[in-house]
Amino acid sequence: MGTIQVSNLGKAYKQYPSRWARLAEWAIPFAKQQHQLHWVLQDINFNVASGEAVGIIGINGAGKSTLLKMIVGTTLPTTGTVALEGRVAALLELGMGFHQDFTGRQNVQIAGQLLGLSGHEITQLIPEIEAFAEIGEYIDQPVRVYSSGMQVRLAFSVATAVRPDILIVDEALAVGDIFFQQKCFDRIREFREQGTTLLFVSHAMESVYSLCDRALLIEAGKLVLDDKPKAVIDLYNARMIRNASFNKEELKVSDQPVNTESITSKTDIEAGKAENLKSTLTAPSPDIGSYTTQGVVIESVSLYVNDQIVESFISESMITIQINVVFRSSYSDPHVGFQIRNSRGEAIFMTTTYAMKLNIGQVHEGSVVKVRFSFKAALAEGEYTITTGVADGGVMNSNFKKALARTQNASSFVVLKNIEGIGWTGVCNLMPVCKIDKSCVDIDAA
Repeated sequence: MGTIQVSNLGKAYKQYPSRWARLAEWAIPFAKQQHQLHWVLQDINFNVASGEAVGIIGINGAGKSTLLKMIVGTTLPTTGTVALEGRVAALLELGMGFHQDFTGRQNVQIAGQLLGLSGHEITQLIPEIEAFAEIGEYIDQPVRVYSSGMQVRLAFSVATAVRPDILIVDEALAVGDIFFQQKCFDRIREFREQGTTLLFVSHAMESVYSLCDRALLIEAGKLVLDDKPKAVIDLYNARMIRNASFNKEELKVSDQPVNTESITSKTDIEAGKAENLKSTLTAPSPDIGSYTTQGVVIESVSLYVNDQIVESFISESMITIQINVVFRSSYSDPHVGFQIRNSRGEAIFMTTTYAMKLNIGQVHEGSVVKVRFSFKAALAEGEYTITTGVADGGVMNSNFKKALARTQNASSFVVLKNIEGIGWTGVCNLMPVCKIDKSCVDIDAA
């Protein structure tokens, strides 16, 4: 049984104005305090149940690694407590615990003992560790000659040689090649099926979606959100966009779902503009991670098959996503985009008018733009959501100068299996064309 309880956890470091201030505080009894406390983490509270997988995300410097170090005990907290139940295996900093002058085999012996294994157990496990790491003769070379990928191969192989009750991984897998990463994730999934508790820090959001039941967003040393991975990642992405945008002061990011908002505005859906026509628009209810500005309203998002609004359709049908946007302000280069995500929140496809090399052109107050994206939806059966967004000022690599609006999960739909199509598994049907050549060989002549 592997459980984690984190209560009121905080970490602060002393900051001195100069080296002499540090010396004065240390050397002179009863001297005036010279330092100030810099809090890296503050008031962190969460529990991880046995067998649960929790991802931790946040920008570099948010405090994620410090949090893990306090959980495993390599860094002492300033405030609060951590309670662990079960045997812990941690893969934190690359090569952490390895002596650079010792060989890989010697480091395996040392690391295994630190994990609580006996010498006999380590000896029995070494062939399996070597086979999983796949570093060949380098196992008997000093670690200082290893590449970063080789170090993480050996470190992960040792840490997971015996299934732990709690497995803690901090970004280390990012340096491995794609084939080794797949091996690692397969082993993590196998451990999860057997009941291992997972605490996983990563900037690879697809891995958090795939592995984790919950996610935590750490921002400036504080726990901002503890929720399902989709909600946490949506909020993280929205805040990243806001921080990177030229108009970040105007952007209002939803930290939680809010009720549908009724907006009165000038509009003429067909003509695009009418000076004297007023109507009430109902905007889609923004979910966590949505953001808005005063100048743009995403009025509606509709899904059509054969010119009929639908909520479900058969895979490989031709569908149209229609997005109606009302502009309250003038913009010189607006663009509209959409994203389809599966039930776990993983992005299946995303594009924008700018990425498709299309221009809407300048819009003015009261303008309404109706954008239709049509395509064959050769998706696997299941539930999906549509996220929509509006931005202004397209720049290189499908980026924008200004983020204007984004509605997470603006609409949803269900894809039904196409029983008349080919049999396939995966995310989408690539509709392969198969050609078979069959010939005979004269065995006697050969």
